[in-house]
Amino acid sequence: MKRQTLWTYDFTVITIGSFVSLVGNALSNFALSLLVLDYTGSTFLYMLFQVSFQLPIMVCPVLAGPYLDRVSRKKVICALDFLSAGIFFLLFLLLRGVCRDEVTEIPVPDPPREEEKPTGNAELDKMISDGRKAVSEMKRLDDAIEDEKISADIRRLETICQQIFQQVKADPAKLPQIRRFMDYYLPTTLKLLNAYDRMDATGVAGENITGTKERVESIMGTIVTAFEKQLDTLFGADAMDISTDISVLETMLAREGLAGERMEAQTTKNADGTDIKLEL
Repeated sequence: MKRQTLWTYDFTVITIGSFVSLVGNALSNFALSLLVLDYTGSTFLYMLFQVSFQLPIMVCPVLAGPYLDRVSRKKVICALDFLSAGIFFLLFLLLRGVCRDEVTEIPVPDPPREEEKPTGNAELDKMISDGRKAVSEMKRLDDAIEDEKISADIRRLETICQQIFQQVKADPAKLPQIRRFMDYYLPTTLKLLNAYDRMDATGVAGENITGTKERVESIMGTIVTAFEKQLDTLFGADAMDISTDISVLETMLAREGLAGERMEAQTTKNADGTDIKLEL
């Protein structure tokens, strides 16, 4: 008598197919339930989906069992699996159309700025603090004002101011040279730019607004030139020191006979016009 084995080819195929189907259903249940929770944020709807997904699995076999015994089990299994695959495919197309891919930009906060330690000079510390506020205000105005020419002038002023503050911070003895710059020129410039920003934001082209904006635009070139000259004056003492050092160096080199005489190269031709001679 031939002994029949359980793991026949047909039984193995059905078992593997059923296992894959059960795993797919479980993963689909898990993914869809998380999708419901993510989009709604409601735990009640999450649990309602879980119940609606699991309830047919428990109820349908009990009700349909007597009827399924009258037909081929193989055909029933294949039909139900294909039906399940079709439903999930339609659900995929539906979610693809409803749940669009969205790119969310997450702003990256600026790294915390380290606070500078006091220098011990109250006037210098005030200059550093006021200068930092002025540069920050220029950056805000640059972002707020749409006119590209005015924005370019503001960025130029911002760069010059930073250089001025760096020079004075490195050499506090230059602080008196920028006192009027800090007390009048810089605040007045910021006042004009703020007025321009407020008028530009109104969107009105009235006589007063247009005339004031044109005057501010016309004087910006003069202000940039004045700020550049202010920066240049801070190098006056350095230029004088360097000029003095050069003069002293030239005098000492000449006195010691180390400067030498300048060589001049001259070309002369012989009678035949071929030879070249260098004369010092």
